[in-house]
Amino acid sequence: MISHHLSLLPSVSSSTVPVSVSSCLTSVQESQQSSADFRFYIENHTRNPDDLSRKQVRIYQLYSRTTGKHVQILGKKVNANGDDGGKYALLIVETETFGSHVRIKGKESEHYICMNEKGKIVGMPDGRKQECVFIEEFLENNYTALVSAKYKGWYLGFNRKGRPKKGSRTTQRQQEVHFMKRQPKGKVNPVQEFRFTTVTKRTRRARRLKSNAKRN
Repeated sequence: MISHHLSLLPSVSSSTVPVSVSSCLTSVQESQQSSADFRFYIENHTRNPDDLSRKQVRIYQLYSRTTGKHVQILGKKVNANGDDGGKYALLIVETETFGSHVRIKGKESEHYICMNEKGKIVGMPDGRKQECVFIEEFLENNYTALVSAKYKGWYLGFNRKGRPKKGSRTTQRQQEVHFMKRQPKGKVNPVQEFRFTTVTKRTRRARRLKSNAKRN
């Protein structure tokens, strides 16, 4: 008897599903697929940026917290004893479109700051290798740290004499890896060119009195 009633129930097929529900399921699947593809693209692109990537190029100095001087690239040698405005202390920083991956090149020497497998900081003429890519980390004390993109946990750092530290002996908390971006000597930061005046009741009253005095 039960089997007889079950046989009388209409069978549900894909053709009986409402069109609106079917289209909704299709759009959800397409959305999931597109978001997955975009996420995969970003991860791939960030990990292996190509030469066609849009780059932001900036010129500034890196002030070392330990030496009170600036990072300079002399060629194969890199130290943190550069003077403010020195030609070897001017750095061309190339930033990738995605993430905070940067390549740092000396404007005068045309060598890049790189870190080899031993954690040694060297200058190299070809900056396309992964050893020459660093990731910017912005710290709470307004300083910036630069960690190697290839060797995780190894930072760009200099001791009190300005000599490079091995990456394996560095941590983010050490002052030796703390830097501050500075404009070249004689150049004003574009942000500082705009000066804002806070308008209060006192300043409004002073302006009114000044305008009335001119009228009289």
